[in-house]
Amino acid sequence: MKLQEIYELFVKKGIENDPRGKERIKKILDSEKKKYEKLDKKDKQYYDKEKLTNPFADTRILFGDKDTEVKRILVGVDMEVGEVLLADRLSEKGKKIDLVLAHHPEGIALAGLDEVMHLQADVLSQYGVPINIAEGVIAGRIKEVSRGLAPVNHQRAVDAARILDIPMMCSHTVADNMVYEFVKDIMDKEKPETVGEVLDLLLTIPEYQEGKKLGAGPRLFTGSPENRAGKVAVTEMTGGTSGAKEIFEKMSHAGIGTVIGMHMSEEHRKEAEKYHLNVVIAGHMASDSLGMNLLLDEIEKKNVEILPVSGLIRVKR
Repeated sequence: MKLQEIYELFVKKGIENDPRGKERIKKILDSEKKKYEKLDKKDKQYYDKEKLTNPFADTRILFGDKDTEVKRILVGVDMEVGEVLLADRLSEKGKKIDLVLAHHPEGIALAGLDEVMHLQADVLSQYGVPINIAEGVIAGRIKEVSRGLAPVNHQRAVDAARILDIPMMCSHTVADNMVYEFVKDIMDKEKPETVGEVLDLLLTIPEYQEGKKLGAGPRLFTGSPENRAGKVAVTEMTGGTSGAKEIFEKMSHAGIGTVIGMHMSEEHRKEAEKYHLNVVIAGHMASDSLGMNLLLDEIEKKNVEILPVSGLIRVKR
C-alpha cells in the first residue's frame, strides 16, 4: 500500500466509527471549507488543508512522500526518537522499515490535540447530557489543554524521522473511535447488571486479557463489583484526552451509573466518586492496542507486515 492509501483508509474507518455520525462529520467538514474560503491570502498560507477532508486534527502523515510504497511498518503506542532510531537500526540489519506509525500524536497532530475534544460533547449527549451543558463544561477544558500544548516540543520525533528519511504517521482519534464503538457494542448487547459483569465483559477481549497479565488490565477506580451498573457509558475512550472533571455531576444527573474509560487522573476519580459513579478503567495501553489492532487488521489484509513495539499488544482478528 502507498502511504497516502493507509492514511485515507484510517481516516475513513475513523469516520465510520465516529460517535457523531457521518451526517454530523459532513457538516463539520462543510463548515471547515467555508471557514477556509473566507480567509484572506495571508492567513491561507498557514492553514492546514488536511482539515478540509480529515476531521481528526490528531491524525496526520507527519513526514514522508505520500506515494511511498509501504511493505513493513514499525508501530506502537508512543513512537518517539528512540523508536525512530530503532526503525533505522532494523533497516540497517536488513529488515527495512517503510513507515513508523504512532498511535499517540506527534508534530502538528500533537499541536492540534485540543481540536478533537469537541467530540466528547457529542458522546455525552448520546448518554443523556444536554448538548449545551456538555459543550459548556468541556469548553474550558479544551482551552486549558490548548494552553498546555503550546510550549511542548512537538517536532522531536518527527525531526528524527526526517533526518533519517523514514516516513512517519500517527493515528490517534481514528483508533480511539474504533475502541469506543467496539466496547459500546458489547455493553449495549450484553447489558451487564453489575459492575463486576462490566469487568468480566471487558476481559472477554484479548487485549484486556493480555493487559491484565501485564498488570495493566481492567480495574475498578470507584465502586465495587457488587454494585448495580445502571446505565453504562463509554465516555472516556475517545475525544483526545481527559475532559473536564465537572462533567461527572452532569453525568450523574443524566442517570449514568457506570463510566468506562481508558485512564483517569486522581482528581477526576475523586469527582466521579463524589457523585456516586462507578468507574471502570479498562487500561490505557490495552485500549490503545485494541483500537490500533482494528485498523492494522485492515492493512495487514493487503500484505503489509506489522512489527509491534512500544506498548502495542498485537492481536489479529
